[in-house]
Amino acid sequence: MYFLELGGEDDAFARCESRQAATGVRPLAPGLALANAISPDRLRGLAYTHRASSLLGHTDASLESARALLETAPLEREGSIAVRATDVHGSSGISPTRVERELGSVLVERGFSVDLEDPDHVLRATFSMGELDGRDEQGDLFEAADDESSGGESVSVCALGWLAAESVRDFGSRAPTDKPFFQPGSMDPLLARAVVNIAGAGPGRTVLDPMCGTGGVLVEAGLVGADVLGTDAQAKMVAGARTNLRHFLDDSSPSPTGASRGDWHVARGDGTRLPVADSSVDSVVFDAPYGRQSKIETHRLEDLVAGALAEACRVADRAVVVADRSWAGAARDAGWELEAAFERRVHRSLTRYVLVLSALS
Repeated sequence: MYFLELGGEDDAFARCESRQAATGVRPLAPGLALANAISPDRLRGLAYTHRASSLLGHTDASLESARALLETAPLEREGSIAVRATDVHGSSGISPTRVERELGSVLVERGFSVDLEDPDHVLRATFSMGELDGRDEQGDLFEAADDESSGGESVSVCALGWLAAESVRDFGSRAPTDKPFFQPGSMDPLLARAVVNIAGAGPGRTVLDPMCGTGGVLVEAGLVGADVLGTDAQAKMVAGARTNLRHFLDDSSPSPTGASRGDWHVARGDGTRLPVADSSVDSVVFDAPYGRQSKIETHRLEDLVAGALAEACRVADRAVVVADRSWAGAARDAGWELEAAFERRVHRSLTRYVLVLSALS
């Protein structure tokens, strides 16, 4: 058993992504989830899960309870240790420094030595209090616009465990404005990584973006090992996406996640008429144009998105669509089943909707 330390504002969205690297994921407390098993290599590439730890146990969010749990837990390992404590969103009022000192003293009493620089083992102590986000544990399916729930049960949790895997937090090095080619409105790499993970990107998989823009989605999919294909209606965007993909993926060294960088190909094309064979890719991911951003003069925005959804259903059995509105109705009309839906607030004037789609059987 493992516990996951989630990041971001929406635990349901983070859990959805984490299922690409863990099994049996379910909520434990705000910012925390439990999992039956993990893939450390896959977890390194997650955006909204920061760490996974082998669970010693969990109790209420107090130092006294954490100490009692650690004093009685079986510790089947040897060597040096360090204790790292976190108070999720400052919710419990616990002093992480005091926790680290007191739990460290328990471990010393139990025969461990302390090494804060290069320990053999790291004990994670994570405290969280608040309302449990238990939205549909079977897949977090909800229509955000219809979700009027006021929250779940109130919980108080301290989870203790040995650190097993951490995600690579290098997203700041790929900020849209720092890429060789930049255009306003580009998706930030954190969200791009999350949506390609939800789509199943990884070694041996092929991801298609039919409206690839600057190539940000393709870059993130390629960095976790997927081969990527992109099309865009504008020659300027095709050239810019190639520049960005060449910069980030044309490198024989492993990516920061440890995966081999995926192969890539980008061409000019119409997302409603893809030059791709039926069922030839594993998943489709695209960031739909936002209102006035549609540059394909032959299509209304509604026709463009509907056509792209239909083509995506022809070439793949899984898709993730990001947009400034919910296209759930158009997705159903195109032959998709809505697996999950999320709202991601970017700033006061922009909310991104994320639809997770699977082909109807």
